[in-house]
Amino acid sequence: MTQISLKEKIKNSPQLKRLVLNLIMHPVKTRPRWTTRLFQFLYLKRGKKSVIYRSVRKDLVPFNNFSLGRYSVIEDYCTLNNAVGDVTIGDYTRIGMSNTIIGPVQIGDKVNLAQNIVVSGLNHNFTDVNTPISDQGVATKPVIIGNNVWIGANVVILPGVTIGEHVVIGAGSIVARNIPSYAVVVGNPAQVVKEYDFEKKQWVKKLQ
Repeated sequence: MTQISLKEKIKNSPQLKRLVLNLIMHPVKTRPRWTTRLFQFLYLKRGKKSVIYRSVRKDLVPFNNFSLGRYSVIEDYCTLNNAVGDVTIGDYTRIGMSNTIIGPVQIGDKVNLAQNIVVSGLNHNFTDVNTPISDQGVATKPVIIGNNVWIGANVVILPGVTIGEHVVIGAGSIVARNIPSYAVVVGNPAQVVKEYDFEKKQWVKKLQ
């Protein structure tokens, strides 16, 4: 049986899927079991001279992808979670201290994240008022961050957001909508306050 057909068989069988998931994930802690984490070196994709600090919490499972590009760094006390979607991080990117990244998330090359940032492609379902929110499962929408982006401290990037290239996001911003390339955004919700004018070859303030 091929790997693809085995994966499809597990996916299409609720009982088998539950069994495999229970073997990989702790049902109460909702993170990979220590027996799973022992083998992360086999399924985490790491680029040349990439660094993940020892204190990083790696809630990374083998049935979704995780990749860290060449010369990229994930600093102390970060949390990485690919349990509900792939997490891919490009080359020469730095993830600052105490960041939380929950897939599905795609981060480009030469991106700098400051401290205490949340990037999440996951949302909890809540619409059924007769069922506890914790029992309604989750929904996912990918977050995509382009190349050469600088994100300030304490920013929150919500599911489904796409951020273009060469974007600056001011500290404390809540990003709930797509951001075009070559823009500076700040606020809650984040708004574009500057854009680069290629004809004038300068940053231009955007009128509110």
